[in-house]
Amino acid sequence: MFSSYLRFTPLLLLGLMSIPAQAAPADGFVLDKVVQVSRHGVRPPTDSPKLAKVTGRALPTWSVPDGHLTGHGYAAAVEMGRYRGQVLRAAGLLPDGCPAPGEVFVRASPLQRTQATASALLDGLFPGCGLQPSVVQGNQDALFQSDKMPFARLDPQRAEDSVLARMGGSVASAQTRYHGAEQQLRSVICGASNTCAYRDEPWQLTQDEDGRLAIKGLNTQANLGETFRLEYSEGLPLDQVAFGHGRTAQQVSQLTALTKAKYDFINDSPYIASRGGSQLMNQISLALKQGTPQATEDALGTPPDVRFTLLVAHDTNISYLRTMLGFRWTLGDYLEGNIPPVGSLQFERYKQLATGRYFLRVAFEAQSLEQIRQLAPLTAGQPPLHADLAGGEGCVSTSAGVLCPLAGALQRLDRHIDRSALTPYHYP
Repeated sequence: MFSSYLRFTPLLLLGLMSIPAQAAPADGFVLDKVVQVSRHGVRPPTDSPKLAKVTGRALPTWSVPDGHLTGHGYAAAVEMGRYRGQVLRAAGLLPDGCPAPGEVFVRASPLQRTQATASALLDGLFPGCGLQPSVVQGNQDALFQSDKMPFARLDPQRAEDSVLARMGGSVASAQTRYHGAEQQLRSVICGASNTCAYRDEPWQLTQDEDGRLAIKGLNTQANLGETFRLEYSEGLPLDQVAFGHGRTAQQVSQLTALTKAKYDFINDSPYIASRGGSQLMNQISLALKQGTPQATEDALGTPPDVRFTLLVAHDTNISYLRTMLGFRWTLGDYLEGNIPPVGSLQFERYKQLATGRYFLRVAFEAQSLEQIRQLAPLTAGQPPLHADLAGGEGCVSTSAGVLCPLAGALQRLDRHIDRSALTPYHYP
């Protein structure tokens, strides 16, 4: 009987192949399990009318509705999946053809852009196999939208205190430090116009109906920066990217300083990240423990025990995980900690052949702005950008990356999980 982890087309039954019994070793280590958390691909703004009203200018016309994955974004995600499939096949983790039932599990956040990105990644990973992700009913999945759900609600005062601490004590002082970035944004939107509709406004710390904190004023500026980057990534004509002010990847990245500030102040708060990311981190940790001496059952639910798990999520999810891990990266033209479309946080478990001990590599990988814009083929000579989480005691540098003893690595994963921010979670 076939697993419900993935939906199979009838033709798939003809092409099932088993994963090799032993993967190709890298410096005496063999890759035996991967959990990958990927952001969705390129999309238009989620609220174009609001941004048009704020700027007083017409935004570029996109080919799909607001917030949906574009065709260009789909193609870029397929290429990322194709490259990732090559890497995992070379390591012996994935089969040359289609995976057998129970070997792979893929779940996507319920939004259209995440579901479509998961389909694109699967098309790249397993071409011709007709695989589709599993998705929960409704528009909220506790794995991905926990920060919007009551079980992980923030304590308002503690959340506010944590954000203010990151802002240096006050909202006003933080805004003053970003005066230059605000003026740069104004010059992009207004140019030399004396009748520009765009207005600076004082930042204000607010709490929405879901209990999440936001910084009014900064939120809109952050969304504009992200929109400019998405315009460039989509391959729009350069005279349309950032109203003609984003003609290079470097110029576009410089316009995301306020986007970075929003994440630095809120998502990178350890308290907020722990509340919003514990549900997902707990499931990742449980998956990595399966089949090892650290294996444990969780009364709240345990993930499928498969060799490759792909979770297609949002940059918010990855930012929470990154903060809980203490993992920062600076890649290519992107600003520090940036999470580009289809950027992936990878948890790779290795077994040392000589000793039977398990090790963990945590890495982040993403296409460059130019690779996404040009839909450039990814190869060993022109790979995506990547960074490994720095090692600690017992970690070793190998041709596969920085590998750390699993037991200690899992303790670091588990350290910031807030068990009061967990809820029962079950898989098909």
